Amino acid sequence: MKITNTFTEQLPGDENTINQARQVHKSCYSFVFPKPPSNPQLIHSNKELLEIVGLADISKQELTKFVSGATSLAGTKPFAMCYGGHQFGQWAGQLGDGRAINVAEIEHKGVKTAIQLKGSGPTPYSRGADGFAVLRSSIREYLCSEAMHHLGVPTTRALSLALTGDKVVRDILYDGNPKEELGAVVARTAPSFIRFGSFEIFASRRDTESLKTLTDFTIKEHYSHLGTPSKETYLAFFQEVVNRTKKMILHWQRVGFVHGVMNTDNLSILGLTIDYGPYGWLEDFNPNWTPNTTDSQHKRYRFGNQYPIALWNLTQLANALFPLIEDVEALKSILRNFKQEFNQEFVVMMLSKLGINDLNDTDGSLIEELQQLLEKSSIDMTLFFRNLNQFSNSAIQNHIEIVAKDSYLTTEQFNFHKKGWEDWLTKYADRISKINNEDRVEVINSVNPKYVLRNYMAQLAIEDAEKGNYDLINELYELLKEPYAEQPTKEKWFAKRPEWANEKVGCSMLSCSS
Repeated sequence: MKITNTFTEQLPGDENTINQARQVHKSCYSFVFPKPPSNPQLIHSNKELLEIVGLADISKQELTKFVSGATSLAGTKPFAMCYGGHQFGQWAGQLGDGRAINVAEIEHKGVKTAIQLKGSGPTPYSRGADGFAVLRSSIREYLCSEAMHHLGVPTTRALSLALTGDKVVRDILYDGNPKEELGAVVARTAPSFIRFGSFEIFASRRDTESLKTLTDFTIKEHYSHLGTPSKETYLAFFQEVVNRTKKMILHWQRVGFVHGVMNTDNLSILGLTIDYGPYGWLEDFNPNWTPNTTDSQHKRYRFGNQYPIALWNLTQLANALFPLIEDVEALKSILRNFKQEFNQEFVVMMLSKLGINDLNDTDGSLIEELQQLLEKSSIDMTLFFRNLNQFSNSAIQNHIEIVAKDSYLTTEQFNFHKKGWEDWLTKYADRISKINNEDRVEVINSVNPKYVLRNYMAQLAIEDAEKGNYDLINELYELLKEPYAEQPTKEKWFAKRPEWANEKVGCSMLSCSS
């Protein structure tokens, strides 16, 4: 294991070392130390990831101190990153790491990893907030980022979950009733935490020199195959970011993940899922569903709008990079192609969820009809697609009964849609008639997870943890390491959202404080 400080050594930093909220100019970061917790306690750690980053051999006591912010590793220079962003479609100016601090950059076996503590105290970018995190939001990020990794979705990862021993005041519903909650810290990792907003902040300030320095650094460290800086290289860089973002969104749609707050400061320049706030998993198939209470009126970040929002965000990144490229048509061409390619690849992805690996002219209508049926009859997305592994061409009526069980409608309500399902399943049977059934089932089981982190599951773990019981955190953590496996002893988690969870706080929509 080797400590490196590439980010701070090669990029411009804030000369002011006083930790107070302020505007920071011509800087990619500000040096700041985590606030030491009063009584840190390690709740859970990721042994696989500790091995990858080279921290597997340190003692539990040392690890607890490091991942809680009590101590720093020798040779490290903790810092918070400066970036801006568009929030809900409006330019918000400087944002930055308000409750996250980069505490180490480690190179181990040729792999460089940045480690960041979320909830470790205020920074110059905290904008009047306290910089801390509560246990419930920390559990949600810890479990979900690892769940996404094992689903095959590009994501930041979680190294550990620790209590601080301190209380944090939060108003979970934004209704004027704040209360004290348990403070916690998640240590998360990524090759880099650079975001779209990291480039936007310099472009907004017409600081082309810093913009070029950051872009050159990002290419050198993370897109080195593109070669030395030039306008052509910058354009190729933008194209690769577009491709990675497209791949990430396709994965989100595949598994039914809704990010909930796709602001440009929450989009990774590496195409990783980042910043697990008010996220959720689509249960009843509703493209208009958003897990974010702040977004409940306009539903900007709803499930069915994630691809258009990705395109909107990429357009803002194109605007930020324009001073280095100065070719409007080339940038527009890449963005136009994103739209066309996404639509084509979406059909291929949806066909794979049906166990189909080839493509014909009728597939678009087959998928469109299916989505309409899923929505009208309120079908659980995860259950429906996984249960297609039970479908038989000769038993369409039997499968309609399976679909009915996966619906959140009453039997009487679902019966209204039975004829539609009979028609669609007949078309599906005809479509797969020449496909080997074992091959079809294998494809279905490989792309449709059996287990996802539904919000009610996370909430159950949160409630237990707030009472000092962490068994369910571990159970869900182990379950979600193999989301595509049958895991017969864990069948209770392969089920619809229970009725008690319909209106329960934390089980459906969540606020940004969640």
